Amino acid sequence: MILYHGSYLEIIKPDLVHSRVNVDFGRGFYTTPFYEQAVSWCRKFRRRGKDGIISLYEFDEKAYQELRVLNFDSYSEEWLDFILNCRSGKDTSDYDIVVGGVANDKVFNTVELYFEQLIDKAEAINRLRYEKPNLQICFRTEIAMEKYLHFEGSEQI
Repeated sequence: MILYHGSYLEIIKPDLVHSRVNVDFGRGFYTTPFYEQAVSWCRKFRRRGKDGIISLYEFDEKAYQELRVLNFDSYSEEWLDFILNCRSGKDTSDYDIVVGGVANDKVFNTVELYFEQLIDKAEAINRLRYEKPNLQICFRTEIAMEKYLHFEGSEQI
């Protein structure tokens, strides 16, 4: 499977040192199988006057059988709880890879309303049903990146 990472620089050897904490699926290296999604990730760097660079990787899907993987097939209560735990620094799980929807700006508005207790969980999930599907694959351990993710090249956009 081909995966993409949108950034302002080419990333030949992903690592956890440069990743942020308190994001959707916690500290990790975020990729997507959707090229256009990686392009949209680059836009924030381009707005800051930097280049947009998409790095391309071959992902060995044997990882799904050999590692600890959490897969969210859709926006759900479990996905919402996991996102909130990660974003608030309360995640203590030991998954190597987490797969699921992106909490982009539109999605995060709903998440914020729930987080601030302005809507309940059922209403949040109901609103999320209408969002355009997207997908991120977060590599949360060095072994997941080193053994199963192989750099193939990059392009400037």
